[in-house]
Amino acid sequence: MRRHSSTTTARHEPPHLLRRALLTGVTSVGLVAALAGFPQTPIPLKTSAESSNTATVFYYTKTKNWPSTYLHYTPDGGSWTTVPGVQMETACADWVKKTVDLGSATGLQATFNNGSGTWDNNGGNNYALGTGTITVKDGVIAHSDPCTDTGGGTGNQATVYYSTATSGWTTANIHYAPAGGSWTTVPGVGMEAACTGWWKKTLDIGTATSLKAAFNNGNGVWDNNNSADYTLPTGTTTVKDRTVTAAAKDPCAAEPPDTEAPTAPAKVTATATNTSIVVSWDAATDNKGVTKYQVTRTGGTKGTAVTDVGSTVFSDTGLEEKTAYTYTVKAVDAAGNTSPASAEATATTGSKAPEPPAGTPLGTDPRKDPIYFVLTARFYDGDTSNDRGGSQHVNSGNAANNDPMFRGDFKGLVEKLDYIKALGFSAVWITPVVLNRSDYDYHGYHGYDFYKVDPRLESAGASYQDLINAAHAKGMKIYQDVVYNHSSRWGAKGLFTPTVYGVRDSQWSWYYDEKNEGFEYDGLTVEPKSGKSYYNGDLWSTAEPSGDTCLNWGKPTGGKTAEGYTLYNCQWPSPTSGMFPKQYYHQCWIGNWEGEDSRSCWLHEDLADFNTESTPVQNYLIGAYDKYIDMGVDGFRIDTAVHIPRVTWNRRFLPAIYDRVTQKFGTDAAKNFLVFGEVGAFVNDKWNRGSVNHSAQFYTWKERKEYSADDATAAIEQYNYEEQLGTGNQPTSTNAFLNGNIYHTPDRSQFSGMNIIDMRMHMNFGDAQNAYNNGKDSDDSVNDATYNVVYVDSHDYGPNKSSTRYSGDTDAWAENMSLMWTFRGIPTLYYGSEIEFQKGKQIDCGPTCPLASTGRAYYGDHLAGSVTATDFGKADSATGEVATTLTQPLVKHLQRLNQIRRAIPALQMGQYSTAGITGQMAFKRRYTSGSTDSFALITVTGDATFTGIPNGTYTDAVTGTAKTVSNGSLSVTAPGKGNLRIYVLNGPGKIGNDGPYLK
Repeated sequence: MRRHSSTTTARHEPPHLLRRALLTGVTSVGLVAALAGFPQTPIPLKTSAESSNTATVFYYTKTKNWPSTYLHYTPDGGSWTTVPGVQMETACADWVKKTVDLGSATGLQATFNNGSGTWDNNGGNNYALGTGTITVKDGVIAHSDPCTDTGGGTGNQATVYYSTATSGWTTANIHYAPAGGSWTTVPGVGMEAACTGWWKKTLDIGTATSLKAAFNNGNGVWDNNNSADYTLPTGTTTVKDRTVTAAAKDPCAAEPPDTEAPTAPAKVTATATNTSIVVSWDAATDNKGVTKYQVTRTGGTKGTAVTDVGSTVFSDTGLEEKTAYTYTVKAVDAAGNTSPASAEATATTGSKAPEPPAGTPLGTDPRKDPIYFVLTARFYDGDTSNDRGGSQHVNSGNAANNDPMFRGDFKGLVEKLDYIKALGFSAVWITPVVLNRSDYDYHGYHGYDFYKVDPRLESAGASYQDLINAAHAKGMKIYQDVVYNHSSRWGAKGLFTPTVYGVRDSQWSWYYDEKNEGFEYDGLTVEPKSGKSYYNGDLWSTAEPSGDTCLNWGKPTGGKTAEGYTLYNCQWPSPTSGMFPKQYYHQCWIGNWEGEDSRSCWLHEDLADFNTESTPVQNYLIGAYDKYIDMGVDGFRIDTAVHIPRVTWNRRFLPAIYDRVTQKFGTDAAKNFLVFGEVGAFVNDKWNRGSVNHSAQFYTWKERKEYSADDATAAIEQYNYEEQLGTGNQPTSTNAFLNGNIYHTPDRSQFSGMNIIDMRMHMNFGDAQNAYNNGKDSDDSVNDATYNVVYVDSHDYGPNKSSTRYSGDTDAWAENMSLMWTFRGIPTLYYGSEIEFQKGKQIDCGPTCPLASTGRAYYGDHLAGSVTATDFGKADSATGEVATTLTQPLVKHLQRLNQIRRAIPALQMGQYSTAGITGQMAFKRRYTSGSTDSFALITVTGDATFTGIPNGTYTDAVTGTAKTVSNGSLSVTAPGKGNLRIYVLNGPGKIGNDGPYLK
C-alpha cells in the first residue's frame, strides 16, 4: 500500500506513537520532529472501582453473523479456557452474554470465536476486560448493560447529548461522577446513537443536581474539556465542540419542512478556449446546504440547454465556432428549493482546436489484457540526463551504487515496450506521473503539482503523450496510477501550498535552503542560491510570514534531535498545527485503521490528507485527471481508495471520470475504461475485521439510499448506516458465476464504476490453492469479480502482508501463474517477477538502505540489448542481456500462458462454476456473445472430474489431446505442479510450444 512512505511501508496496523514516528523521518531529525509534532491524547484520572469476583461479558453479534459465539478467556494471573472456550447465551437482540467466575482476579484477558475457527482477538492484542458488566462492540469496550441500561430511574436525571460530528467517532462513552459521588469505571457507560452525529444517554444521578463528565471513543481517545472535565446539570444538555448548552432542545427532534431557497450564485464567469467554455462561480449559501446547481446556456443554433452539476465548475465542450454563449446559474437544495438566477456571464468561442495526432484509448474489454506493473523510475533508463538522486542520495546508499532513485523514465519504457509485448502483456500499469515532491519521491505517490507531468520521467521525443501513443501503436494499453486521497507534505500546487514550514537557523542551514523568492520547484532544477538542493528554497523562512496560521510558529518545542539541534513548532507538517486549512485538508491523525477516521485523517506526515468532501478539492482533482483522460490513457488504478468514503467516490469522482471519457471518446470507450481501486484489506477474511466500509468488494457497489447533500455529513451517515447493516446485509451478485453450464448477461445496474484489486487472493497467494479458495469465497459479494485485478505481490507487500517480494520456489510461482491466467479476473505481474527478480528481498525500506538491495531495485541491467516483438507472447529477435532474460523458465511459462489466454475467450471474460466438479483447483468457464461461444474445463496441478457438462469434442489447449464426451462426464489426470489442462469444447487444439511447465 505505501510505496509512498519516506522510510517504510507499514500502513494498516493500529499505530503506536513511537512506531509512527519511526515510520516518518528520513533522518533522526525527522524522527524527533515527528515525535514533537504528534497530538497528545488527554486521559482523565482513573478512579477506584469496586472489586468483584465475576464479570458479565456482553458481545455484539450483528456485524459478525455467527451462528454461535464462544468466550475464550483467562482470569488475570490464571490459565486460559480450553479452545473454543465457553458458549455465550442470548441476552437480547444482537447481543450475547456470559457471566464468568474470576475467583480472586480483578480482570480477564479474552477473545471471541464462532466455534468453527473464526476469531475476534482484537487484532491480535486480545481484549483486556475488567470486572462487573462489560460490553464489547466491534472492538470497543464499554461498561453498561446493553439490554437494560436505558435510564429512567426515580431520582434526578440528566439527559446528555454528545456530538461526534467534528471528531468522527463511531461510538461514544460518558465517564461521569454525580456531584459528591464516585466516578464510573473507565471508560464509563456506552451512549446510544441518537441521530447523525449525536449520541445520547439518560443518567440517574440520585439526589445530585449536577455531574462531572468526560467523553471517549472506547479506544483511548478522550474529550475531557481540556483536562477541566465538563460540569453538566440535570435536564437535557448538549455538548458540541466543547460548548455546553443547558436546558437544550433535542438536537434530534424532527425539523420543520425546509422552505428557504438558497442564495443566487455570485461571481459567475465564463472563459472560452477554442470551442469549449468553462463556467465557474462562488458557492451559494443555504440554511440546509446546496445539493446541485442548474446551469442554463443560451446562444448558438441549438437553443437553450439546462445542465445539472454537482460542483462550482462547469465545462461546456463541443460548441459552435465563433459564437457568443450566455450562462446563468441557479442553486438547488435537498428540498428542491431553487434560488433566483445569477447574473449573466458571456463568452465567445474561437476556432475549433486541431485534433491531436493520437491519444485515443484502445477501448476494448479490459479483461482481455493481462497487466504488467512497473515502477517507471526503476524499470529502464533511456535518458540519463533526467536522473536525480535527491537529498537522500548519499544517506540511502544509492550514491555508492551509482543508482539514483529517479533512474528509469518514459524513454526507457518506450524502448522496452517490445519486451513487455514479448512476454505477452497488452496493458502496462505505471506508477503516478504527476510532479512529486519529497525527499524520496521516485515512486510517484507524493504528488505536488497534479497538473504537470514530472520532468524526471520525460525526455525530448519521449513525453507522457509519446509513451501513450507508442503503446497504442503496439496494441498495448496504459493504466495510470492516480491519487485522490492525499498530496505531498508540501501541499498541492494550484490548490494550497504552505508558505512556511518553520525556522531556519544556523543549525538547520545544512538541511533547509535559504529562502529564494525566484525559485520554483520542478523536481529537476537545482535551487540556484544554495546550488545543492532540488527540494526546497521556495518555502522555508527565518521570519514568520504575515497571515501565517500555524500555531506557535518559531517557538521551540522543547525537543532536540539526536544531533542536539533545537526543534521548532511548524517545522514539520501536521494536520493539527494550523498549517493546512480545513477547506483543503483534513485536520486529524488517523487513530484506527478500521475506523471512520481512516477515511478522514492523515495516514502519515508525508501524505497531507485532502479534504475530499470539499468542493474546491474535488474540482482540483477532477480537473487534473481530466487532463490525463484527454491524453488517451486506458484506465486508472486508484491509490488508497479505501481512505476516501465510498459515497464520495460514487457522488463525485467516479461519475466525473466516466463522464469525461464519454464526452471525449464516446460511451463504448467509457464502458471499457478500467478503474480499479486499492482497497487495502490486509486480512484473510471475506470482510475486513467485520467492517463493510473497509472491505474491497464494498467499493464495487452504488449507494442504496440517499444521504445529506453535504458530502462530509453524507460520509458519516453512510459509514454508520452500512456498519449497522453489517456484513450479512450487503448486496450480492451472480455476475461472475455460470448458471449451470450457461453464461448469462451480467447485471451491472448497481455497479459503482470502481473495480478492485483482489486483496484477498493477494494476501493468500503464499499457496495457490489457498488463494483460489479465498477468492471464490468473496466473489458473490463483488459486483463482477471477472474484473478483479489479481496479483501475487507488488511494490507494497507480498502474500500474508509480507514485507518481502514473493519467496516461494519456482514451481510455486509457475502454479500461481497458471491459476491467475485461467481463473476469473485480470492477471497482473509486478516487474521482474518473470525471472524471480529480488526474490525474498525487502520490498521497501525508504532511504535507510540502498534501493539496489530492495524489491524496487533497478531492472534495466536485465533488459540491456535489443528486442522486437510483433505478436503478443513471442520475441521476433533479441540480443544482449535481454535475450538471456527471455530464455528464463518463468518467461517461457508466461509467454505460453498469454498465448493460450488470448486464444480462448472463456479464459478472458468467462463466468465460472465448480458445480459437478471434483478436484482441488478445477473449474469450468464459459463466455457467450454473438457468434462466440467459448466453453472450457480447467484443472491446475491436480486431477479432476467434470460431470453434467455438454456432450461433444473437447481438446486440450496444452497437449492437443482430444476427448469425446457422450455421457456428460470428462476425467483428467493430474498434470503436475505448475502445469494445467484446458479442455475446450470444439476448441482450437494445442496452442504454443511445450515449455518447462506447460507440457
